[in-house]
Amino acid sequence: MDLLRFDSQKCSLCGKCIEKCPFNSLSMGDQGIIVSDSCRACGLCVRVCPEKAIRFEQKADAFDKDSWKDFLIFVEQERGDIHPVAYELIGEARKMASKVNYKVNCVIVGGKGTAQNADKLLTYGVDKVYVYEHENFEGFRADCYADAVADCIAAVRPSSVLIGATALGRSLAPRLSTRFHTGLTADCTTLDIKSNTDMVQIRPAFGGNIMAQILIAHSRPQFATVRYRVMDKAAKVADPMGEVINCPVSDAMAYSRIKILSSQAIKKQKSLEEEDILVAVGRGVRTEKDVEMCRELAQALGGQLAFTRPMVENGFGDVAHQIGLSGRTVRPKLLITCGVSGAIQFTSCMTGSECVVAINNDPEAQIFNVAHYCIVDDLYQVVPRLTELVRNRKED
Repeated sequence: MDLLRFDSQKCSLCGKCIEKCPFNSLSMGDQGIIVSDSCRACGLCVRVCPEKAIRFEQKADAFDKDSWKDFLIFVEQERGDIHPVAYELIGEARKMASKVNYKVNCVIVGGKGTAQNADKLLTYGVDKVYVYEHENFEGFRADCYADAVADCIAAVRPSSVLIGATALGRSLAPRLSTRFHTGLTADCTTLDIKSNTDMVQIRPAFGGNIMAQILIAHSRPQFATVRYRVMDKAAKVADPMGEVINCPVSDAMAYSRIKILSSQAIKKQKSLEEEDILVAVGRGVRTEKDVEMCRELAQALGGQLAFTRPMVENGFGDVAHQIGLSGRTVRPKLLITCGVSGAIQFTSCMTGSECVVAINNDPEAQIFNVAHYCIVDDLYQVVPRLTELVRNRKED
């Protein structure tokens, strides 16, 4: 793999990179170090070089698109199970793969039980699942996880790599894209693919005021992180034909400079994306007391309170509870909006909601164009009455 670059002026030809390479991909030649095709871009040689003479580099247009094929999905595990975002990535990859005759493969990294989780993926129509299971992969550590996934990428040479835009994914993706000296589009909300296999990656930009279309046309693989709950989950297939491939994990690959001294599981709380019932407040809710009035409705329904961007900017809420292009994308079973005007930055991130009830005293409010039930009235009269009705029904 022609990704490693050696600085001849810095290189002392000490041979440490050759000695440490776990794949025997480096050898001494007449003109210096030679890299064979067995290189897996694990990065160990870069780390051990005392002269800092080795780096990764992929020059624009210095690659063959035809040699990079198919999709590779990084499958995140959370508390011993597959994170749901993986199934959404598989579903979107399958849609794009059908347009360019690509396959959809997965890579999963973790400790004990990872191989069993890999079997679950086959029913969703993936072709191959590459498994890296090792006791040192128990708990996410960015350096050794990057080594494992880079090993898979270098071996299978995917055209595109999709990773969930979770806390873990946002840490892993830039490390991989930097290692392969290629592009990464973060926090995508829509994906498509051209006939030449360039992936169209769409994401909000300039604070959510525009939707940018980004292409990585001059390097491979193409990396993208994708928001959770913005895409449909992959459908199961009647006759799974995929296979699980257990990949060897060397001691060097599993070694991490990060040492876990102690750990404690925190109580998992539902994120805004996972919530089934939401009450969203907009600029029509004017004071903290009014916000609490809407929070009482959310609590009575057993859901969470959410905010529009202006409300967050005015200090009434935080970004973790913000719906919109610069916040979160939600798909609850019930969404009640209170004093929300319905700007496109908000509505584009809640259109997957099963039932939308909009309360606004302006009959021309844009939110009524996407709501299933429209209440044109003073929310200060409607919200307390709704809260009372919900609580009385629960008591009955």
